[in-house]
Amino acid sequence: MGKAWIKARRHDRFYRAAKKQAYRSRAAIKLSQIDRRIGLFQGGDVVVDLGAAPGGWSQIARERIGASGRVLAVDLGCFVPLEGVEFLRGDFRDPKVQATLFERLRRPADIVMSDMAPKLSGHRAVDVARSVDLGEAALSFAIRALRPGGSFLVKVFQGDGYPEFLRRVAAAFEAAKGMKPSASSPASAELYVVALGRL
Repeated sequence: MGKAWIKARRHDRFYRAAKKQAYRSRAAIKLSQIDRRIGLFQGGDVVVDLGAAPGGWSQIARERIGASGRVLAVDLGCFVPLEGVEFLRGDFRDPKVQATLFERLRRPADIVMSDMAPKLSGHRAVDVARSVDLGEAALSFAIRALRPGGSFLVKVFQGDGYPEFLRRVAAAFEAAKGMKPSASSPASAELYVVALGRL
């Protein structure tokens, strides 16, 4: 990352807000904004956070669901322990990791969420395609893991493949739409697909 990017980030009000509230990432502010708009979390929810590191989304989920809820976080990389968050290291697309996840869940989840993004290649079409592929994998997992009426939230990049992906999500839920919280950079192609009411 260049010095200009680091300097700009330090002056970003959402980055500063995340730091002030001791969140692990600026992404925590995005999830907080989405939750305020749609009421994603309820007390006692069981939440699966795919691609959870560094843990900003898990922090928000933990806060919103209270002591009676559970957060299961999954990531390929290291994850500094978070109080009240269960962590599983591995690729959630691996059948063995999924089997372990379902064992730990013990019951269908209320929410499956994913803020994963592919390693950027610099080629927009390639990055969008990789992003949608990750979204498809998260959707496939969510359809299996969620209870009827459960919710799904996933980050994808806008571009070719996105409208078709949104249609596939909508086919499995009562309602689905893309949204962009104000904490998302206006220049970013990222969108958050929110789906409520697993059919």
